[in-house]
Amino acid sequence: MKGLILLLCFGLLTASAICQTSYSGNVLDSFDKKYLEGVTVSIKGKESVLTNPRGYFSIQGMMGDTLVLSFAGFYDQQVILGSDRFMLLQIQDRARLLPTFQVDAEPYRFRFKDGKLYLSENEPDQEKSLSQNVSMGIGTSNGSPGVAIYGAISYFTKRNTQLRRYAQQLEWIKRREGYLEVIDSDSIRTELMASYELDRDQWDQLIIRFNQFHLQHEFLDWSKDRVLTSLKEFIRIESYLMD
Repeated sequence: MKGLILLLCFGLLTASAICQTSYSGNVLDSFDKKYLEGVTVSIKGKESVLTNPRGYFSIQGMMGDTLVLSFAGFYDQQVILGSDRFMLLQIQDRARLLPTFQVDAEPYRFRFKDGKLYLSENEPDQEKSLSQNVSMGIGTSNGSPGVAIYGAISYFTKRNTQLRRYAQQLEWIKRREGYLEVIDSDSIRTELMASYELDRDQWDQLIIRFNQFHLQHEFLDWSKDRVLTSLKEFIRIESYLMD
């Protein structure tokens, strides 16, 4: 019985080895058709190899396997292995899909193309077609000295600035949670107004002065209890002075 099992296992391994075959090829940059060295070529769930300086690779696989090409800065590509044992494969550089635009900053002109910024004075005319125009000048929106850029760059720069400011605002609010829990509490307001016989206008004026008094630190990182204790003491003193 054991001999039969061993024979069956040997047969399966042999069949698997026979089905596997060598697939080879070259990997090129789809833009300039240059060979790419160091591209990771792998069979999903199996071995992987790197391309040589000529973009060449050789790997063991079976028909139906998925060949995956991975390279830093490029889009991954998957190929289903078929009957062709040699393949000429191309992968797309991510930077090639970035917009091309021009920056005019007298006395120079620059081009942003394929993820790079470079002088454009010596480019052939046919290479100077632009998808976006960008202008540059001295000064900023608040009137302070600096360099202002308009157009495609300006949009992404403003967008990133807005996202950073929004994140900073959220962080600022989070650090003032203790203060907001006190100031936004209807029950605390009602209790203190009743205790010191305040009307709503008097309450609002006290809160304004309370905030001004603590303007230097804005209650950042204060706990609710600390804010409430400070507010009660402030109202007590202010009420005494008003009397």
